[in-house]
Amino acid sequence: MPPRSRPPFSIRAYRGTMRMAAPLAGSILNWRRKRGKEDPERMQERRGIATLERPAGALVWIHGASVGEILSVQPLVERIRGQGFNVLVTSGTVTAAQTAAQRMPEGTLHQYVPLDTPQFMNAFLDHWQPGLALIAESEFWPNLLHETSNRGVPIVLVNGRLSQRSFSRWKRAKTTAKSLLSCFDLCLTQDQDVAERLSQLGAERAFATGNLKFDVSPPPADEQAMAEMKRTIYGRPLFLAASTHRGEDEEVIKAHIEVTKKIPGLLTIIVPRHPERGGEIAQLAQEYRLVPAMRSRSHLPDRGTQIYVADTIGELGLFYRLAQIVFMGGSLIKHGGQNPIEPAKLDCAILHGPYVHSFTSIYAALNREHGAATVTDAKTLAASVLRLSDDPALISAMAEAARKTVLPLSGAVNRTLAAIEPYLVQLRFAQ
Repeated sequence: MPPRSRPPFSIRAYRGTMRMAAPLAGSILNWRRKRGKEDPERMQERRGIATLERPAGALVWIHGASVGEILSVQPLVERIRGQGFNVLVTSGTVTAAQTAAQRMPEGTLHQYVPLDTPQFMNAFLDHWQPGLALIAESEFWPNLLHETSNRGVPIVLVNGRLSQRSFSRWKRAKTTAKSLLSCFDLCLTQDQDVAERLSQLGAERAFATGNLKFDVSPPPADEQAMAEMKRTIYGRPLFLAASTHRGEDEEVIKAHIEVTKKIPGLLTIIVPRHPERGGEIAQLAQEYRLVPAMRSRSHLPDRGTQIYVADTIGELGLFYRLAQIVFMGGSLIKHGGQNPIEPAKLDCAILHGPYVHSFTSIYAALNREHGAATVTDAKTLAASVLRLSDDPALISAMAEAARKTVLPLSGAVNRTLAAIEPYLVQLRFAQ
């Protein structure tokens, strides 16, 4: 890779500011810890101080910001581990760390990614000495990229994602974008549109390899927990609102109230994207004079439970298997939607709001093939749930259409591995 030109003023200013801000890290981390956003036992990792020993031999570093990114790289981790490489996975959130512990193959190492200061990144790199860095989706942190690249470590963007909205913003800072993208040896993207956007911003080698999320296995479900839930729900009709965000739960609760006028036995299960909001959702249900129960408190729904708040980590697979009708959260607010591939693989009829720009092509394909339907508010959500509940054949047809839509789209892992194979070969010979 040829030497990069001097970073523009925007990058130099950011790096200098973050270097001077490093002494404030303790206060920032403590503030986040009090809000449940940091693991109190592992906060030193956010300063680049490792809590694990580095194993001998070549090491591939794979970074994903949050739960979605960690899940998307899971099949890639499995394949690279299968080739005998050490793999270090980093993430930035507590829930992502918990997901990595549950879903990554045996022997995978996990650390929290350091805060983006030169000092912390250098401490991290000094310890781990990766031979290859794979960065998932759109993690364009300047110090992470520049410090890694300056050490001669090849960096590859995998499952690259850049929405039209983000592209429009980056075009106004094209010099900065080009400097960041110059750190990547290779950009492997979810689709051709993203590859073209990155190329326009200055990426020299950007290629579409497909979306890794299509290759992720459906989330598991504990058999004992499944049997227990089936026993306690007494065969009641179910509606699942998955990965909801603040601003959506009230719409779901209003829809529940409307549906129960015709289906009084309905049990609505709400799985918040951020489990720490469980108490807030239960309180909201009570304000609407409904009876909630919280899974985080080891409660199971009984005959009187109307809203079941499943505020735990790693159990969506259980609830996707229980409920046939699923609303995907993050889509009634301008968040961009949540990944619909998992429920599509588990035979669910999918409903979603209008704001799905984070998964535009997937939802467009699902809607086009009648595997998903759009709702806009509590009223249309209730109407859709009622229509599906009255027509089991329609549920089956939607579920089948969703499954048939996503299954042929797999193969991104094989294409991604083929693209990074030269780096893995080089890494193996360098041992």
